[in-house]
Amino acid sequence: MLDLPLWLWLVFAGVLGLLVGSFLNVVILRLPARLEAQWRREAQEELALDVADEPLPPGIVREASHCPHCKHPLAAGDNIPLLGWLMLRGRCRYCRAPISIQYPLVEFLSGVLSVLVVWKFGPGWAALSGLVLTWILIAASGIDFRTQLLPDQLTLPLLWLGLLLSLLPMFVLPASAILGAALGYASLWSVYWLFKLLTGKEGMGYGDFKLLAALGAWMGPGALLPVVLLSSLVGAVVGGLLIALRRHERERPMPFGPFIAMAGWIWFVAGDPLLQGYMHLTGLR
Repeated sequence: MLDLPLWLWLVFAGVLGLLVGSFLNVVILRLPARLEAQWRREAQEELALDVADEPLPPGIVREASHCPHCKHPLAAGDNIPLLGWLMLRGRCRYCRAPISIQYPLVEFLSGVLSVLVVWKFGPGWAALSGLVLTWILIAASGIDFRTQLLPDQLTLPLLWLGLLLSLLPMFVLPASAILGAALGYASLWSVYWLFKLLTGKEGMGYGDFKLLAALGAWMGPGALLPVVLLSSLVGAVVGGLLIALRRHERERPMPFGPFIAMAGWIWFVAGDPLLQGYMHLTGLR
């Protein structure tokens, strides 16, 4: 890596994170619609039905950004992360429709978390790998929060990348990565079926199993219990606040994937200090 001061790397990470965050917004909005259209076509073909000649939703890379209301292409200045939304005061330049707060929030989150990853690991391949993990977790969380869907297109590459990095090894040894992936999937799979047998309802989706398996591949089996406990705590707090603020209906299912992703990222960058602090508070050391 280039011999540059850490602060300069952090600035670069922040700018890169903002730019990637802008792209993550595109992924969050367009990937589910694209997948649903493809599934609909495949189902029609499988059932030997006439396939409706409807155009596929915009792709993730090729189609230029546009207003979701009036469909007008956005100017280059409108796409500047954070600044574009602020300069437009949260409204489309052409139709004056409100622009979702999701756009600046995702960009800001991507920028801040990218800085923290580079600050944690320092310039190097570990930080680059951590950035990829961070960005995929943000995209997966955004999609799950909006649609209650965790696409295999995000969770499975994250799982395989964690297993491949263990061959270097980057964060854990291969045996830990394989065991972490297997136990991560099996643990939530078991909870899913136990809950379904007891209540007749589905408490979570298969995407949650794959996401925890991916985190197990990155951090090993020792991270699974803290991640599950932390995700349950974060989910309870955030869910309670949303219900109290009437931003979420009690009867409406709340996706668990974003809380697994939050807890996994927190443990990834701060697991050791958190564990040491817990052991100190409980007198286990």
